[in-house]
Amino acid sequence: MPRTSVPGDPERETDRQTEGERELQAPRPETPGPAHGRLRSMWELRSIAFSRAVLAEFLATLLFVFFGLGSALNWPQALPSVLQIAMAFGLAIGTLVQALGHVSGAHINPAVTVACLVGCHVSFLRAVFYVAAQLLGAVAGAALLHEITPPAIRGDLAVNALNNNSTAGQAVTVELFLTLQLVLCIFASTDERRGDNVGTPALSIGFSVALGHLLGIHYTGCSMNPARSLAPAIVTGKFDDHWVFWIGPLVGAIVASLLYNYVLFPPAKSLSERLAVLKGLEPDTDWEEREVRRRQSVELHSPQSLPRGSKA
Repeated sequence: MPRTSVPGDPERETDRQTEGERELQAPRPETPGPAHGRLRSMWELRSIAFSRAVLAEFLATLLFVFFGLGSALNWPQALPSVLQIAMAFGLAIGTLVQALGHVSGAHINPAVTVACLVGCHVSFLRAVFYVAAQLLGAVAGAALLHEITPPAIRGDLAVNALNNNSTAGQAVTVELFLTLQLVLCIFASTDERRGDNVGTPALSIGFSVALGHLLGIHYTGCSMNPARSLAPAIVTGKFDDHWVFWIGPLVGAIVASLLYNYVLFPPAKSLSERLAVLKGLEPDTDWEEREVRRRQSVELHSPQSLPRGSKA
């Protein structure tokens, strides 16, 4: 028969003291401190996959600049046409996206990396390492092309410049829109929430780069990529109006990221989740499960999931 306690019962008071002692002696969960937060935010640096991704960005940008600039060299037997250059840059991007996209995302462009940062797709740390790798890879590619090309052929190594009496303002505007359409294409073609699966990202992005060159060559030689512009400028020492090829692409990329990720098709992420990505915090163990539920929710409410003839 259970014993009923009354106020002032010595045995009950002893039980309370015993319970209190057990609570004091029981191990308590550690509260994450600043050091713990720093460790979580630096997990990418300790990841082999992160190192491989940075190396992939270096290699991809090296090859892109090497083949792209190489297609624009002035060989006397066959001067390059606008179509040839546009196709070469487009094919180079498409090939590299297909080859290395699964390793690093194949940004191959500081403007694309900044756009991903603005859209909270990559951490600030990853963005810094990617941009550094891209710039170094681009310079290495241009330097390699410069060394293997005869002096009479290399010329200015297809350095970007204002053509056909274009003003700096016109050039910035053109570069802005060229990069805007490229970044929109990248976000749309690589969005895993899409259910139509029309084409491949590599093909779509390659066409987007070629499209930009078909128009942009007449204005600026077509940059859309600060690394592509910086590399031949460093090798040849020609920096005339070089700022144009940073401001135009970067502003265009940021505008495209804001439009796609916050207006046209924003992901279902909370502010805390976005900040966690930017800080590079290590994903929680249940992150994949929550991501699957989120995608199912998006697919359930997407226009493709509605029966024909119905209205959202």
